[in-house]
Amino acid sequence: MLATRSMLKTIAQNPAARAAMFKNTAAAPMGVRHFNATRVSKEQSPAAESELLRQQRKVRPTSPHVTIYQPQLTWYMSGAHRITGTALGLGFYAGALAYLTAPALGYTFDTAAIISSVAAAPVALKVAAKTIVGFPFVFHCLNGIRHLVWDTTRFIDIKGVYKTGYIVLGSSLAGTLYLASL
Repeated sequence: MLATRSMLKTIAQNPAARAAMFKNTAAAPMGVRHFNATRVSKEQSPAAESELLRQQRKVRPTSPHVTIYQPQLTWYMSGAHRITGTALGLGFYAGALAYLTAPALGYTFDTAAIISSVAAAPVALKVAAKTIVGFPFVFHCLNGIRHLVWDTTRFIDIKGVYKTGYIVLGSSLAGTLYLASL
């Protein structure tokens, strides 16, 4: 086995030995790449290696990943659930931090100030704000209930997944409109 490895190493490193072993080297490639930084030297510098990799990356095809698949309701619902959960969490933490730190910075940000600001706002702004805050909240809550139903192994088949998805979307719209109308 050691002799075989030694022979293969010699053939792989020596193009003349490989040419002697195979009459047509193009028909029987050994799978070894050779790169000479310059014609004079067989050494390859780190800068030349980096340049070679940079040039190869320019022509390397990218994986099509998402772009080759047909968009489906399940993708959008999953992505929207994650995005709404993140947005709600960030909004909660931003509001809590503002409520705690604003007095230390000299700003009046207490319950009375919030109520008076909202009362002075135009009706259209109030409805828009309630809609913008209400939809992620309602959607995330209803989609979370949908996931809890799935945990009981109900509506797990494709038909059930789509049926519950459309129910969540419709209910989210209805719930958002209800909250915005209050």
